[in-house]
Amino acid sequence: MQLINEIFAPDPSNYCIRKKYSIIFPVMPKKPNKSGMVTRTPAAVPSDSAVVTKAALRAADILHIKDKQFARIIGVSPSTVSRMRSGTSPIDRSQKPFELAVLFVRLYRSLDAIVGGDETVARAWMVNRNTALDSVPLELIQSVSGLTNAIQYLDARRAIT
Repeated sequence: MQLINEIFAPDPSNYCIRKKYSIIFPVMPKKPNKSGMVTRTPAAVPSDSAVVTKAALRAADILHIKDKQFARIIGVSPSTVSRMRSGTSPIDRSQKPFELAVLFVRLYRSLDAIVGGDETVARAWMVNRNTALDSVPLELIQSVSGLTNAIQYLDARRAIT
């Protein structure tokens, strides 16, 4: 009965909440072993596909990138992005969209480091013309070459700061 109650009404002490990004990480539950000592059982490890899908969608949400634009960035249809959001269709690790999603997350992390976590500045950078890139970054990253150029630019900027 206790197991059923934990499934339908999980104990909030089994979760660690990181407030800045509203991410919930499961904490390993405590179980007594044969000698009566309490040990922790390993939590389920999510797949690479699920992690990259969630990270890429979260980065797109933070940067206020619409699903149609995000679909062009990672090379899928808008309906696939919708299925990704519902959790029914994570990005397949063996496909090109997975690699592009990883690059997009890398772009987001570099930008986040440069702006010091200021989401407003990051959003402004994405939609305003950049003279060094000679384009609006959001338009530029919708092609593979543009995405890699923007990442190279941000990596160089991080080296300066």
